[in-house]
Amino acid sequence: MKKILMRFTCGALVIASTSAFAGSRLTAQQCNDYPFVRTGGAVTHTQLENELAELESVGYDPTDTEHPDYPSDIERAQTRLLTKYRADCGSQSPTAITGAISTN
Repeated sequence: MKKILMRFTCGALVIASTSAFAGSRLTAQQCNDYPFVRTGGAVTHTQLENELAELESVGYDPTDTEHPDYPSDIERAQTRLLTKYRADCGSQSPTAITGAISTN
């Protein structure tokens, strides 16, 4: 009986912690760290590397030579990244999103 109670308690804790983690939003600082959020000043090399890494995390592959689909492939990745931003940050408004996603 004690083992059953222990398993039930552990399971309940896992479910509760997973729910809390899944429902949490990013902080304002984390939202401002998205690559297309410009908070002023010149863009650094590190910021460019971070932006490329974020774009790659949503499917952009700058080395794909079999399907040279530039610029539409990077625009799709930027759109996915903006969708991810909106899901993570919700109604938090970044300091500034300038030229974020342009679909010229």
